[in-house]
Amino acid sequence: MQFDLLSSHGKARRGRLTLSHGIVETPIFMPVGTYGTVKGVTPLSLEQMGAQIILGNTFHLWMRPGLEVIEAFKGLHEFERWSKPILTDSGGFQVWSLGEMRKISEEGVKFQSPVNGDKLFLTPEISIQIQTILNSDIVMQFDECTPYEKNGTLTTEREANISMQLSLRWAKRCKEEFERLNNPNALFGIVQGGMFEHLREESVNALVEMDFPGYAVGGVSVGEPKQEMLRIMQHTPHLLPAHKPRYLMGVGTPEDLVEGVSQGVDMFDCVMPTRNARNGHYFTRFGDLKIRNARYKMDSSPIDPSCSCYACTGAGSDKPQGGFSRAYLHHLDRCGEMLGPMLASIHNLHYFLNLTREMRDALERGEFSAFVSQFHADRARGI
Repeated sequence: MQFDLLSSHGKARRGRLTLSHGIVETPIFMPVGTYGTVKGVTPLSLEQMGAQIILGNTFHLWMRPGLEVIEAFKGLHEFERWSKPILTDSGGFQVWSLGEMRKISEEGVKFQSPVNGDKLFLTPEISIQIQTILNSDIVMQFDECTPYEKNGTLTTEREANISMQLSLRWAKRCKEEFERLNNPNALFGIVQGGMFEHLREESVNALVEMDFPGYAVGGVSVGEPKQEMLRIMQHTPHLLPAHKPRYLMGVGTPEDLVEGVSQGVDMFDCVMPTRNARNGHYFTRFGDLKIRNARYKMDSSPIDPSCSCYACTGAGSDKPQGGFSRAYLHHLDRCGEMLGPMLASIHNLHYFLNLTREMRDALERGEFSAFVSQFHADRARGI
């Protein structure tokens, strides 16, 4: 892996990440393909909208289809017919989401499979072994995702510290296993520490000492108020080495992406574009549009007149006839037709990918501050 820092504006950075399966221009948004597919979107559509790297999930792919199947295809790229880079989550967040159904120890996590009830044991070593079989370009360390609260009680500093220290010990084990397997790809460490800045700093220092090729900020978007998430976003990324990529996990809205880039983040992922799409929620340059609103029943306008995606313009089809009207999309949503969330997913992902493309362009031109001001003015204007 190679990361080149091409330009900067304040903390914001424009970079280029060279991975085993291709080049990724940063800042970049990474569509989430948990089960080896980005929901409702074909690989061809992803390429046409400018996706450079997508995600897969270690935990879920381990459950289904299982490692024997993916190993027969020599990895996830061939299995899902995606030739560009893939990042895989370690499974730590999914284990966290199991709540009381899992038991964490120094060695790893015991839990019952949510698929068939089998008793399973996931350790840092097993997570790395799975990701090596998946052949993901970026492998994430196995970590414990520190909750913001548990049963209505905020996580204490002591609890966050214990969790962070466990993640650091697991990071060391992940690195040792990664090297033992001679994995040719890149392993990222994950900064934890809850909502406590000094714990975040301790985590950063320990991970940097281990010398990972790249670093992620984890433990955000886990139920904390927005202002708490923004506080950690503003505090942590710039503490990481400037010559290595920085990834903010599981974030978020268009505003979060712009703020994240402003704070030195290079890479983002979030299920929001596709999850919201399945509920008739469209992101646009001029604010959010909820297609279920009765006001769109007779609206002949496209989702966003400034958008060039297939849903808005028909571009990319053999015989483009223009985009789909809000009235038609309202109809699809009301009828529960699967084309509705498919078109919404195409539009939302295109918007997120185009937003990061525009930020890259603004950084190259030295006009990032002007871009940020115009972005907020446009979003506040409303659709």
